[in-house]
Amino acid sequence: MNAVGIDVSKGKSTIAVMRPFGEIVAKPFEVRHTASELKQLADYLKSLDGEVRAVLEYTGRYYQPIASYLHSAGIFVSAVHAKLIHDYGNNTIRRVKTDKADAVKIANYALDRWASLKRYTPEDETRLLLKTCNRQYNQYMKLKVSLKNNLIAILDQTFPGVNTMFTSPVRADGSEKWVDFTERFWHCEAVTSMSKARFTDCYNKWCLKHGYNRSDSKAHELYDLAKTQIATLPYTDATKALVTQAVAQLNSVSKTLAAVKAEMQRLASMLPEYSTVLAMCGVGETLGPQLMAEIGDVTRFPHKKALVAFAGVDAPPFQSGSFESADRSISKRGSPSLRKTLFQVMQVLLKTSPSDDAVYDFLDRKRAEGKKYYVYMVAGCNKFLRIYYARVKQCLTEANG
Repeated sequence: MNAVGIDVSKGKSTIAVMRPFGEIVAKPFEVRHTASELKQLADYLKSLDGEVRAVLEYTGRYYQPIASYLHSAGIFVSAVHAKLIHDYGNNTIRRVKTDKADAVKIANYALDRWASLKRYTPEDETRLLLKTCNRQYNQYMKLKVSLKNNLIAILDQTFPGVNTMFTSPVRADGSEKWVDFTERFWHCEAVTSMSKARFTDCYNKWCLKHGYNRSDSKAHELYDLAKTQIATLPYTDATKALVTQAVAQLNSVSKTLAAVKAEMQRLASMLPEYSTVLAMCGVGETLGPQLMAEIGDVTRFPHKKALVAFAGVDAPPFQSGSFESADRSISKRGSPSLRKTLFQVMQVLLKTSPSDDAVYDFLDRKRAEGKKYYVYMVAGCNKFLRIYYARVKQCLTEANG
């Protein structure tokens, strides 16, 4: 048996090959993630006498090129969570951290866990694209929140409170009425320089041009607001440039977000569990694809507890001797993106209060018992995942015949 420890980094990996009782087959050496060098590595591993199993850490996306190539070459590959490798004993009091030492450590881990290693299976292309889109969506969403706060901060100095005057939802293309309005009426004096009647006519024409609902009463409210607010930045071209540039940046990111969201919905709709997931209360066209992206193929989890552990919302037992803790924290060992999405689903359930929904009834009961917010939200996430696992697994089983 040949245990291949692979310490992965960006663009290259360090390889060590060992056999039982500390026999070193190959001292640590580097391999770049190029087709030629990976082919040489695969040929070398297949030339070894005895069974070969390669183990590497599940770290970001760096491991995928070498894992996919070795898997396609017919070599047993196992991707192990980095936490398991980190906690594996070094059998030394010295603190050594090098790529070569890590490769040897991973090889020793492979020898000790030889029988329990799980074979790596490449992700389905659709699920892989969906997950990548979701990660990009989250990045762009953070940027949008930052740019929106930046625009509001500038408007607080030119037209305070204008962003609170609109309740129109975000359009499919990502545009928002209050953002478009401030591009045209970026300063209090841009409104008060006209009479109320003139501004009302101008506002209604602007709404007609941009496809928004016209309203004389809304125009009057905006005019009255502009009359009462005090701007600290002057009514000049320089100030206008600040506002219009902030609006342009926000609109650009919003448009990109809308395009990514549409692509996520398209990809999610290609998966067999799409309708099953969207039928669950609290899940819509945004949160549904995000859940599917982060959970992936639910059949890879042997049971529902494994999915709960993957999300990191499980509370492992803590007991020693006669002591057993009754106040435990969740592990947080799983996907933070999945936990965020689950909390958003719980928030939707609390806002909509759907009747005859098991998860909402559970949340409401825990809340009525006086449980703290974080406690009943985590408990709701746990219950939701168990229901998700049962429904989606049944759907996939039926789809696969």
